[in-house]
Amino acid sequence: MNNLKTFLLLTILTLLLVWIGGMIAGVAGAFFAFLIALIMNIVSYWWSDKIVLGMYRAKEILPQDNPELHRMVEKLSIAAKIPKPKLWLVPLDVPNAFATGRNPKHSSIAVTRGLLNLLNPEEIEGVISHEISHIKNRDILISTIAATIAGAIMTIAYWARWAAFLGAGTSDEDSAGGVLGLLLLSILAPIAALIVQLAISRTREYGADATGANLTGNPLSLASALEKIEGWARRRPLAGVSPSTAHLFIVNPFRGDWLMRLFSTHPPTEERIRRLREMAGMVY
Repeated sequence: MNNLKTFLLLTILTLLLVWIGGMIAGVAGAFFAFLIALIMNIVSYWWSDKIVLGMYRAKEILPQDNPELHRMVEKLSIAAKIPKPKLWLVPLDVPNAFATGRNPKHSSIAVTRGLLNLLNPEEIEGVISHEISHIKNRDILISTIAATIAGAIMTIAYWARWAAFLGAGTSDEDSAGGVLGLLLLSILAPIAALIVQLAISRTREYGADATGANLTGNPLSLASALEKIEGWARRRPLAGVSPSTAHLFIVNPFRGDWLMRLFSTHPPTEERIRRLREMAGMVY
């Protein structure tokens, strides 16, 4: 059911992109937009992990660099019945982590320097279990493709805004209607793309939390880790990197004003913690 829902949501994003292209340049624009969507899907499938890891200047963590972390990942990978992912270190003092890759056989988990310094071993294990759950559930590829197409939609909507401005000087009634349509499109299209992207990202975070807690048998370790990471994100939000990657992280690191929180790619951390604590009450 989740796979069908995701397929439908991604189809909506692609059709929205094609519709925007058609609004801007007719049939030729729709065809061009479809080609963009196709290219974006192919690029996201084969190279999304390399693009994201390169964006954050991540360096691979070898077994001799951190044997304990590698043993932890290997144990959880065996429990999840997936191949052991590669490990990467992101040189940021902000505590966070993300997983990427096109499938479990080609997957990576990246942790920040801040996460390793802030969390205790049990909390780190909770975070790793969450990321391994994303890999096991094949969430990462889907989220990356959705974000890529949504980003393309927002870019084309930006072009539509400029096209409307350039055509605003005409007195022709039909042209004026077209200009109004482009302006409306430039406002509504990014919102629609974001809503679809949120529908994919938010629902899958709860699933990864539950699966990760089951892997470790200790929901409270992940709950404690989320609490610490959330606290840091509120005090010192990440800057200098595109928020288009926010959905990949275990907690949204691009905290801002109330509007940014309203359109966050993650469900409320407080609700995630509450659910994990409920799981702990059921287990113990």
